[in-house]
Amino acid sequence: MSKQRATRVLFVTPEIAPWAKSGGLGDVSAALPATLRAIGVDVRVLVPAYPSLAAAFKDVKAATDGFHPGGAFAPARLLAASVDAVPAFFVDCPDYYHRPGGAYQDAGGNDWQDNHLRFGLLSRVAALLGSRDSPLAWKPDVVHCHDWPCGLAPAYLDFLAGPRSATLMTIHNIAFQGVFPATTLPELGLPAESFAIDGVEYYGNLSFLKAGIHFAERISTVSPTYAREIQTDELGCGLGGLLRHRSARLTGILNGIDSAVWNPATDPLIAQCFEFARIERKTANKRALQVRFDLGPRKDVPLLGIVSRLTHQKGLDLLAAIVPRIATHPAQLVVLGTGEPELEAAFRALAARFPGRVAAVIGYDEALAHLIEAGADIFVMPSRFEPCGLNQMYSMRYGTPPVVRATGGLADTVVDCTPDTRRRQTATGFVFNELTADALLEAIGRALAAWNDKRLWRALQRNGMRRDFGWQTAARKYSLLYRSMINFP
Repeated sequence: MSKQRATRVLFVTPEIAPWAKSGGLGDVSAALPATLRAIGVDVRVLVPAYPSLAAAFKDVKAATDGFHPGGAFAPARLLAASVDAVPAFFVDCPDYYHRPGGAYQDAGGNDWQDNHLRFGLLSRVAALLGSRDSPLAWKPDVVHCHDWPCGLAPAYLDFLAGPRSATLMTIHNIAFQGVFPATTLPELGLPAESFAIDGVEYYGNLSFLKAGIHFAERISTVSPTYAREIQTDELGCGLGGLLRHRSARLTGILNGIDSAVWNPATDPLIAQCFEFARIERKTANKRALQVRFDLGPRKDVPLLGIVSRLTHQKGLDLLAAIVPRIATHPAQLVVLGTGEPELEAAFRALAARFPGRVAAVIGYDEALAHLIEAGADIFVMPSRFEPCGLNQMYSMRYGTPPVVRATGGLADTVVDCTPDTRRRQTATGFVFNELTADALLEAIGRALAAWNDKRLWRALQRNGMRRDFGWQTAARKYSLLYRSMINFP
């Protein structure tokens, strides 16, 4: 019997950490392809040639000559590189990508006005590589598209003649949909018949994400609970009906974390490495965190930590409302993040009001994020919705039991501390359901009470630190999904 050949997958993404990252998608795009290759999937990444990538990879080679993708797109070419041992193609188009700022916005936080062309080009190139007209010898079996910036690839492929790759559309956050005016249709080189209810049209506009959901052979999202939630009118953000219609093609695969980067036993970014057998070493990180934030270096006061975008989605307005009540327990709070101006101002004001007990750094610092995970006693994630979430998994791995709302991947990963779960030795944190400040305060109160019970707290830390949140499980599920989509010769 002949050995089955490896599945060939083009992994199309607008982000890849650490060079281009605005959230969890960047981390996924760095870790998942590497794990897929480790289990035998022939995966190659396609990403825009941002200046950060051009600066980091000096040995890139031209993979194609220059070509014009049609529509109103600027000319482009493909560059080839190896990103942490994963083959990658960079879409090189100076007109679109060689500019300051982030992947989606300028340095002032404003969306690039030509984002439809910038990410339309990424989708167009992905479709080209998945078609019979690809300029490359390597042909993917599956084009795996991530979030709205890649959503037009399945649509482009659907309108191409001849053999083509199967398509998988992964939704990381359905709230971001890539909606643009209908007038962009000819600029994007899409046929007029695509602008229909059964196509890219979305309430009179054009939606990249809707296109991906409609045209892709299969759809996935980043946790089983989120797969159910986005089929509802409440959390489907206008696409719940379409997802219910395509529910047989939708699956939820829980994200993993990079176990090498997020490992308290070897983490070079924390003050003192530790593992459960030497959990007492964690206290050195708490002290370092308290000193860094000008908090009183007290062992007898629990320290709550937050690393998050400061947005309504993350439920941090609920937390801001109860900080004065938390500070009376007593307890300390450290916040790291950036986001909505109102929330940034609220946490700055709370830090000024409660010096020595509340501190906030508005911005993002990777080393400080690691130190918060290692040094905090309790991590807080009161999200209104959370497709998967990574910080709750980082927290459990670092012996920092989380307080989370029961939504999306938070519900799939954190086991609430109850008499039953304590008896079965499965409890890893504290979960609340009702979306209110009082419900959050009650959950934090339970966590603070448990922190004072050292035997219980050690059990929670042990249970969380023993959980395996690595990418192997997700990679195996994606590999099976890929193979179910294609017919091998």
